[in-house]
Amino acid sequence: MSQGFKGFALVTGASSGIGAIYAERLARRGHDLILVARNAERLRKLADRIAAETGRKVEVIAADLGKRDDLARVEAELRGNRRITTLVNNAGVGATAPLLQSDIDKMSDMIALNVNALMRLTYAAVPGFVERGGGTIINIASIVAVAPERLNGVYGGSKAFVLAFSQSLKHELSDKGVRVHVVLPGATATDFWEIAGKPVEHLPSEIVMTAAAMVDAALAGLDLGEFVTVPSLPDVADWNAFEAGRQALLPNLSRTEPAARYGVRPEAA
Repeated sequence: MSQGFKGFALVTGASSGIGAIYAERLARRGHDLILVARNAERLRKLADRIAAETGRKVEVIAADLGKRDDLARVEAELRGNRRITTLVNNAGVGATAPLLQSDIDKMSDMIALNVNALMRLTYAAVPGFVERGGGTIINIASIVAVAPERLNGVYGGSKAFVLAFSQSLKHELSDKGVRVHVVLPGATATDFWEIAGKPVEHLPSEIVMTAAAMVDAALAGLDLGEFVTVPSLPDVADWNAFEAGRQALLPNLSRTEPAARYGVRPEAA
């Protein structure tokens, strides 16, 4: 059942997989939608289905966020459309090959989509959210943000950016009514894996979550007020301990003198 109107949610990478499920779930929660993806036909079919099933208004923008002009069109929508209350930065691409076996041009394209597009869309949305006193940014990262050894290192680095960027956004926006939520999925059953070069069928079945379960867990984490949601993590205390360890480092990350353990004596003034 739809809830009261909650403004428009703009969802990138929305034509299939995680993005399509976010779109459907957010519509049932009371959002109208703006769906962004490259495949216009698939996007239109999804929009028609969600509109018919939920009664929500669903608009589409066919755009390749790896292309400057297409990205600029979506940025303009985020800057100019005051009805938008939620941005789901889901669009992205992955890689599974080792670094030394990877195509450097494809790695650059991955950084452009996973890092640059996400950053630019966020910057387009946030000023309006701050001005209007509220809004939600949902950034889809990955467990490789904290476990880059698991897959291609450039992919892991791009998702580490998403986590660090989200941490900075939370720090800057927490007193301005803007919610930041970052999701770190593990292996999820989508076409991501085939596109990345390793079909999901080749993964151990015990580590693969359905996309629907992943999104439902992520939205439950959002409802619980989590900043970071790791859908498969059994005990949130493990993440809290990880974060506490990071916070414990902060006072000593920048000091006047080298740590005593290095045996370096500061030069006399």
